[in-house]
Amino acid sequence: MAIKGEKMVARLILGKEVSEEIYGELRQRIAALKSRGVVPGLAVVLVGSDPASQVYVRKKGEMCESLGMRSVTIRMPEETTQAELLSKIGELNRDPSIHGFLVQLPLPKHLDEKEVINSIAPEKDADCFHPSNVGRMLIGEPLFLPATPAGVQQMLIRSGIETAGKHVVVVGRSNIVGKPMAAMMMQKGSGADSTVTVVHSRTKDLAAITRQADILIVAIGKPRFITADMVKEGAVVIDVGTNRIDDPSRPNGSRLVGDVDFEAVKDKASAISPVPGGVGPMTICMLMCNAVRAAEMAEADRR
Repeated sequence: MAIKGEKMVARLILGKEVSEEIYGELRQRIAALKSRGVVPGLAVVLVGSDPASQVYVRKKGEMCESLGMRSVTIRMPEETTQAELLSKIGELNRDPSIHGFLVQLPLPKHLDEKEVINSIAPEKDADCFHPSNVGRMLIGEPLFLPATPAGVQQMLIRSGIETAGKHVVVVGRSNIVGKPMAAMMMQKGSGADSTVTVVHSRTKDLAAITRQADILIVAIGKPRFITADMVKEGAVVIDVGTNRIDDPSRPNGSRLVGDVDFEAVKDKASAISPVPGGVGPMTICMLMCNAVRAAEMAEADRR
């Protein structure tokens, strides 16, 4: 606790440190699978040439290889039809060497994202986007957890931050982060047991609610949206946002910032995740966890 009149110095919660701990555990699980003749396989389907997606897919492949997993990247042209994409998904559903896979989003506008997600076999749904897996997560019986919210939860657990009985405010209601994050934090168990409030673009007096948060998780997609006056003294702040803003002082003319005004809020929070370096590394890490879990489930079914 800061002495009265002094600024509080927030502890940094770094995704790289947390993910390295998890990768160490994954390597042991992968080695155990290999000793039984199973090499976990993860496939990624990339349709088109979105630059950000290409970078993300490359990083996934590199991480698979560094862990000793099988990595498959399937590149399909921008003009791929819905039928062609669904056919490829069907092949992956039937391929026993691929334990988990995902179709990289966003898809080209002419493709039906909902139908694509629904066509992925739930037991191979590495992103945890299939309605069956979302439902299982909601009732507390998940096969997998969505990567980014699971990463946030692991950051809290492994940083020793108590969540039971705490008021968690989630800023944002997307299907990828906000909704699953809220559902996970209200479950019974480690890193959860919280009282959860979700605020979003239509919330009245949003700042009055964020100031009540013991743990504030922000995923609204607006650079530096959360300012110091919106945060309670001593709160834990997890910034999921990744926004590129202009910065003439940088060689490429831009830089990444989060949804939180980090420089102002770090003097008020007890712990905070920076951008970059906070939640970012956790997303791929938790995707790898899902792929290994899929391999373990498949191997158990074959016994």
